[in-house]
Parts: sequence; structure tokens; C-alpha cells
Amino acid sequence: MSDTGGGHRASAQALEAAFQELFPDEFRVSIVDLWSHHTPYPFNQAPKTYSFMVKYPVLWRLMFRVTEPAWVHNLLFRVSSVFNHDSVRKAYREFQPDIVVSVHPLMQDQPIKALKQYKDAHVPFATVITDLTSCHPTWFHTKVDKCFVPTEQVKEQAVKRGLEEDQIVVHGLPIRPAFSKPPSKSKEALRGELGLQKDGPVVLLVGGGEGMGPVEATCSALASRLDHKAQIAVICGRNQRLIEKLKAGNWPVHVLVQGFVNNMSDWMAAADCIITKAGPGTIAESLIRGLPLVLNGCIPCQEEGNVQYVLQNDLGQFSREPEQIADIVSNWFQGEEGRQVLQRMSKHAKSMGHPDATFKIAEDLAELCRSFYKEAADAVNSQAVLQPA
Repeated sequence: MSDTGGGHRASAQALEAAFQELFPDEFRVSIVDLWSHHTPYPFNQAPKTYSFMVKYPVLWRLMFRVTEPAWVHNLLFRVSSVFNHDSVRKAYREFQPDIVVSVHPLMQDQPIKALKQYKDAHVPFATVITDLTSCHPTWFHTKVDKCFVPTEQVKEQAVKRGLEEDQIVVHGLPIRPAFSKPPSKSKEALRGELGLQKDGPVVLLVGGGEGMGPVEATCSALASRLDHKAQIAVICGRNQRLIEKLKAGNWPVHVLVQGFVNNMSDWMAAADCIITKAGPGTIAESLIRGLPLVLNGCIPCQEEGNVQYVLQNDLGQFSREPEQIADIVSNWFQGEEGRQVLQRMSKHAKSMGHPDATFKIAEDLAELCRSFYKEAADAVNSQAVLQPA
């Protein structure tokens, strides 16, 4: 994987947790940031480069679209392989994997080529796609043993890119194992534990791990629009300045401000709707918890399809404007008609959630690994039997 955005590491950690729960004594999982720690400069700067480029949507869109044609990204892979091939092979010698799993679009071509030279026996290679709808072509490599995709839409893309049906598995997006189980307590009980009032609708406003986006403006707009019984739970991530500013505010409704949290499953279970950017992981987790969504932004190209996915499946709405977002939520929270809209979208969301996706993927990966080594052992035994006396 590579830390270009938080979703790739989150997916890797979700799979690691599933392996630890399902196969505590059989598998040892190593999460490796191949670009940052096992390639030379400037390739090891990939996370910093990504963080810079996504701040400028025009620049990111240009890079994404320009590298989509196969002849372009294959040429780039060939050039970078000149500098990275030995480093990647060295990483394989260091970790000695029995199976390799990629959760990043740039972790197919070079890792697969280097894996062929790692040792004589075939080492299974699988891709777990962490984009929900719109995928860069580099996700799809015809030499993988398995490609796990989150939606039928992505499966269609995989087939168009040359993968066979028996290579593709649709399980859903790998999400934190906490979401694989129903909430441990009632909504009212969770609200009490989290510091929310037990009565009154709750909107969950999420700024991501770094607390980015128009969180303060959206909170202000919501507070001025919502009924006094409504509540706003704001997750600010690591943005300490935002946390202090919001906590110092004099709000006309109950506003509960949090920093980085490790119990997002509980916060979602306690809420009635969520405001967030169109990240695939947050959308997938919201669907499992049956939360209607208001999407307030997206990364160009790979997240734009997520917005259409939410709109077309009646899972929520989209707006970048805090005032309009506040109007949407206010309409949902007011009157019988608004409650019916929320209930309808919540039902749709739950029907499209995949709470068991992470464990299904882990089980299939384990079986893939076992089957390859059983075949190898059978081949060795067969050769031994056929040896002349």
C-alpha cells in the first residue's frame, strides 16, 4: 500500500484486524508502504506529492486523466521500474511473503513483475480495490490471481480492462471490523455514553482525519437553521485549532465537538444523518449504519462517481454550500414528510451496505493462499512418487 490518502491504510488495517480475529495463529500480516520505505527518491515522496496535488483540483484532474491511457501509464511504469525494481525485490526478500495483497492502484505493475523474480514458486497476488465507483485503470492488472471489487460498477470496469470473470470477486469495500456487527447498544444508550442528549435528532458532521473542509461554516449554518431540539456532533480529527474554536462557540443548539475518534461506529449508530466528503470508506460505513448522507465535497475523478452513486440510489444529497446543506438537513428533521424521507433513505442505505465484506475478503485471501501451497505440495509429492528407483 501507500499513504496517498488515508483510505488505503484504513483498508489494510481493516484486513489485518480481520485476519487477526479469524486466523490468529495461522497468518502474520505486515502492512508495507512500498513507495515510502522501499523505493528511492523521488518515488518515496509519493504521499507528499499526492497531498500537494489534491489541494489543486485542476492539477489532480489533469494528472489522473493524462495517465489513464494504457500506453502512458505503462511507459511510466517501465521508466520507474528501472529505478525501483531492485528495491521492491529487496522488500520481498525482507518480508518473505506467502501471499501479496495490494490496496493501492500503483501497487500492481511493478510489485507483480518483481514478485516473479522473488522465488521460483508462484506467490499468489491479489488486489483489493478501495475506490467505490470510479477507478483509475492502474487498479486492474490481468496477472493478479484475484481482484476484489466493492460494486458491480467496478466489476464492469475490471472486465473491460481485461480481467476474467473468475478473477473478480464482489464483496464490498473493506471497512473497520466494528461495522461488521450491529451496534452493541440502543441509539439512546449510545447517545448517553457519547455525551449527546437522548432525545432530538442528531446530525453527524465529519471533517475527516485532519478536520478539513468547511466544517465551521457548516456547523454555524446548521445551528442557525435547526430546531432547538436538534443536536450537532462534530468530528474535527486532528485539527486542534478547529476544536478549540468550535468549543468556544455560543451555539443555539446542542453542539458536541470531538477530535480524532476511534469509535466512529458508535457515533454513526447514534446519529440520524451524516455530512461528509465523498470518501469511499465513510460512505460504505454510513450505508451499513443506515445513515442518509449529505456529501459536501469530493476529490476529482475517483470520488466524483461516488456522488452519483449516492444520488442515483436515493442515499442522500450533495452540496458544497453550507447554507444549502443546512436547509437539506433542516427539511429532513422537520415534519412527517422529512421523517419519511429519512426513513426511506435509511432503508435504502442498509440494503446496500456490506457489513461482512472485510471478513469475506479475508477468508477468500486465506483460502487463496492455502490452495496455492497445497497445489505446490501436491506437485512436489507427485514428483517424488514418480522419481525412478
